Amino acid sequence: MTHADDPTSDRSGRMSLAVVFGGASVAFWFCCPFWMLVWVLALPLGLAGLVRGSIEYRAASRQSASLSQPLTGLALSLVGTAAAVAYMIFVFTHPDLLIQD
Repeated sequence: MTHADDPTSDRSGRMSLAVVFGGASVAFWFCCPFWMLVWVLALPLGLAGLVRGSIEYRAASRQSASLSQPLTGLALSLVGTAAAVAYMIFVFTHPDLLIQD
């Protein structure tokens, strides 16, 4: 098993996990109309993408590799996480919207 910081690991042609996590967190917002359920899934995926993106960014900068995938993963994860946090704040500050008679 190779580690992300391992300089001998062959990552050419493979998609970064940060891009996968960040893309999934953003895709939930566009694909699912039930935002009350989406933020619960998008928040952990976005946070995992942020952590993984920062690890991959440090590893790529040490190896003088391309930084495009880690930066893309960080950007997508940041958008997905920010949307989840913004919606969570909105719902918690407006609890009367959840109770419809």
